[in-house]
Amino acid sequence: MFDKNGRLTPVTLLSVGPCYVLQKKNKEKDGYEALQIGMGKIEKKSKIKKTMSGKEYRYIKEYRDRGGTGEGQSPNVGDEISASVFQEGDIVKVSGKSKGKGFQGGVKRHGFHGRNATHGVKHEHRTIGSTGTRFPQHVRKGRKMPGRMGFENVTVKNLKIMKVDPQDNLLVVKGAVPGRNGTLLEIRG
Repeated sequence: MFDKNGRLTPVTLLSVGPCYVLQKKNKEKDGYEALQIGMGKIEKKSKIKKTMSGKEYRYIKEYRDRGGTGEGQSPNVGDEISASVFQEGDIVKVSGKSKGKGFQGGVKRHGFHGRNATHGVKHEHRTIGSTGTRFPQHVRKGRKMPGRMGFENVTVKNLKIMKVDPQDNLLVVKGAVPGRNGTLLEIRG
């Protein structure tokens, strides 16, 4: 995005909802207060199970009720939550799954420097080296080793909303968000 002075700001476009309030949980009946929100209505009748009656959504999440959608009151069942909840200049945090990178070695996963490239070192350049000690004669818990990398829950905080488009349900956020294109994200104010 370019501003009036021609300065470039890196932004990310986020398609927001719309989300719908499916259920309000209260202390008397459920023991705690929460809102159940659904997104992505399932249109195909054959994909809807009997147990999903009234909640025919692909993504359902529950949030502890902290006073609603920004207008000051808590939303009612059936209310729509869209991009209009946010204002330009708001600071939000965005959570999602990071990109999966598969099974990686110690050099890529933990930043190990590997072995020398000379002095008789053959086929060992990116190995992790020693993994244990003489005592306790096993590999200690928490040792940094090769393994699955990425696809973890990541939260990016203090992202500024640059623009809100309520007609198309779009948010323009300054900076990068976790995950690949099409990742489901959670945006909190």
